[in-house]
Amino acid sequence: MPVRPREVKESPYRMVKVMTTPPPRACARDQRRETILAVAREVFFEQGYTAASMSTIAARLGGSKGTLYNYFKSKEELFEAQVRSMCGAAADRILEVAAEGEPVETLTRLGEQYLQHLFSQATVQMFRILVAEAQRSPELARVFYEVGPARGQKGLESYLEAAKARGLIDLPDCQLAAEQFLSLCKGRTHLQFLLNLIAPLSSDAIRLQTAQAVNAFMTLYGAKPRG
Repeated sequence: MPVRPREVKESPYRMVKVMTTPPPRACARDQRRETILAVAREVFFEQGYTAASMSTIAARLGGSKGTLYNYFKSKEELFEAQVRSMCGAAADRILEVAAEGEPVETLTRLGEQYLQHLFSQATVQMFRILVAEAQRSPELARVFYEVGPARGQKGLESYLEAAKARGLIDLPDCQLAAEQFLSLCKGRTHLQFLLNLIAPLSSDAIRLQTAQAVNAFMTLYGAKPRG
């Protein structure tokens, strides 16, 4: 009697792995896109949005404008992708901190992350470009606000709502409280930094400024003892 080949069933876990692994071409394209964004960032920061050109970016990449246009149809689209990349990543890092924890610990970690982002050189350079272009290209400013500041504030608002439901804080308006906390973190030093009146805050200064903001916030909104 002939022996029939034994059927071997693929593990469902292996199938999932195969299905979710991007093809090499997709990976290479993603890597090339990230390289373009990194080079474009240098050019935008050095020359400003108006003076920067696709020709300059392509030359610095070492390729042709045609290759660059395969990824981005215009300078406006490239800059918008730059804004989404930078601001979205920063918002993600801040939102990761806003988990379900005690308010003092969570707000301290969130505030320090927030200030580290605000006082980074890349952030202030991007902000200055957007302010300079806001009148000519309001759409770019809108994208920046929605994927960065507005998204981060919404995440903080969600955390405050959860903390309020657990009885850890006592506040009437979570949206207003989120705005107040971020303003307390920035204090007066952020505007001074934007105006180039002071150097970026040191790590110790960031910790101190955050601690003062958290203390003021919890003094106002900390859960009141019952009885």
